[in-house]
Amino acid sequence: MHSDAANLQLNSHLTTLASIHKIHHTLHRLNLTEDVGQDSHPSGNTSAGPSCCSRAMPPRKKRRPSAGDDMSAKKSRQDSVFRKHETSQIREEETFSSKRCLEWFYEYAGCDDVVGPEGMEKFCEDIGVEPENVVMLVLAWKLDAQSMGYFTLQEWLRGMGSLQCDSTERLRNSLDYLRSVLNDSTSFKLIYRYAFDFARQSKYKVINKDQWCNVLEFSRTINLDLSNYDEDGAWPVLLDEFVEWYKERQMS
Repeated sequence: MHSDAANLQLNSHLTTLASIHKIHHTLHRLNLTEDVGQDSHPSGNTSAGPSCCSRAMPPRKKRRPSAGDDMSAKKSRQDSVFRKHETSQIREEETFSSKRCLEWFYEYAGCDDVVGPEGMEKFCEDIGVEPENVVMLVLAWKLDAQSMGYFTLQEWLRGMGSLQCDSTERLRNSLDYLRSVLNDSTSFKLIYRYAFDFARQSKYKVINKDQWCNVLEFSRTINLDLSNYDEDGAWPVLLDEFVEWYKERQMS
């Protein structure tokens, strides 16, 4: 009986030691405890088990960053700096630059303060538009250019600034907008009026500005067959003569 009791007690101690050992190594693998010396290992005493289990859990040991962690953190900081720089560049490119616009002007003006016929030819070639294309008239109107075939520095900076164009690429991207301006009746009328002074040659006096503006009104209100034209209306003699000529031509 004594031998059986001794064996039972021994097995109980071994089971307790095995449990404590297993728990200790599990915590160690999870970095929740520190390695302990031989003095800390439980002895064969039956009180060793409860004493070890009741001990307060040691503080978690901080893991020192490895070389790989340092490189990763450094790369993350570099990426952050690069993203900030890239964002700054994009924001700068999206913003109109007077300096860039000025440099763009002198690409065509050379040493002068005006883009002349030669520079205008190269300018039209770069933006992919023929000089006689109506979009060039709209652009001149936007710049409020005073002479056909010439853009002064002041006209360029003011007009391109209103369009937010400071490069060939930006202006090319704005050509569809400039064409669409003609679809607005009010803008079309303003451009039409502007064209008279812009395109007029001083030695020719075939038509005055009132007659020029009346032609636009005539084209907008009179039917193609001229059936609603009132000869007693306030139309200028020029248009009366045109209607008379046209009807005689139709009859013949």
